[in-house]
Amino acid sequence: MKGRCVMHDILIRGLAPDTIQRLKAQAKRNGRSLQKEAKAILEHAAGYTRMEAVAVGDEWRRKPSAGGQRFNDSAALIREDRTR
Repeated sequence: MKGRCVMHDILIRGLAPDTIQRLKAQAKRNGRSLQKEAKAILEHAAGYTRMEAVAVGDEWRRKPSAGGQRFNDSAALIREDRTR
């Protein structure tokens, strides 16, 4: 079943009431439900694998800037400057 995304649920027991209140306040500030806020926090905390990070960087390089310019990887330019 390649390409199929399977979603999983988790249950976190024993959170202190003040932690829940802070999460609710944060969710409200971000315009999200408590569940969506917790999901966003967990996804951010899990980070990217190296392959995912490279893919995100490649995607950003392909996007034009606000002025319509496209930017290349600066590593080649830095190497060129070092050899001068």
